[in-house]
Amino acid sequence: MRVLVAEDQRELADSVARVLRREGMAVDVAYDGTSALERTTVTDYDVIVLDRDLPGTHGDDVCRTLVAGDATARILMLTASGTIAERVEGLGLGADDYLPKPFAYAELVARIRAVSRRAGPTTPPILIHRDLRLDPALRIATRAGERLALTPKEFAVLEHLLAGHGRVVSAEELLERVWDEAADPFTTTVKATVNRLRAKLGDPPLIETVPRAGYRI
Repeated sequence: MRVLVAEDQRELADSVARVLRREGMAVDVAYDGTSALERTTVTDYDVIVLDRDLPGTHGDDVCRTLVAGDATARILMLTASGTIAERVEGLGLGADDYLPKPFAYAELVARIRAVSRRAGPTTPPILIHRDLRLDPALRIATRAGERLALTPKEFAVLEHLLAGHGRVVSAEELLERVWDEAADPFTTTVKATVNRLRAKLGDPPLIETVPRAGYRI
């Protein structure tokens, strides 16, 4: 999942980004509304965590612009005010969900996963292929009943491949959806991560390399 965190309180923004990355998400951060809009023109995000009171371009205007344009990202709006009137107004701007500050990180993660499921085809809560099971919410993957010790990136790659239901997923797509803007597009990190994942999955092999196209399960 690719997420943009648009929050002007740098300590909070960076803290949220760290938490989401530990959950296997690819996260970019913008500290003002103008930068947030600029990033949406070059990256297709699944979810945008949007502070309502952003400097530069106000969060309300960022939301209006995204809703009026071609963006498919779901918007989770944050605000220091938790009144019902504020929530109704925020949702009226086109936000998909609304979370008042202060918030628990566990709830933020759950809400991000919930709104992301509305962005595309329905994905089963548990992804299963043969004897492989992956639970995105609990961050648990097992094969033949044995839990797999996966890093966040390995888990995210496996989740993306399983969600493809046999579709070939290119290395470029994995780099876009699993890593963030800091990733070098010419790196071999995708190949290395897939190779480590293959080793941890064991035999018989589940991940197929499709020459000059990508990977699939």
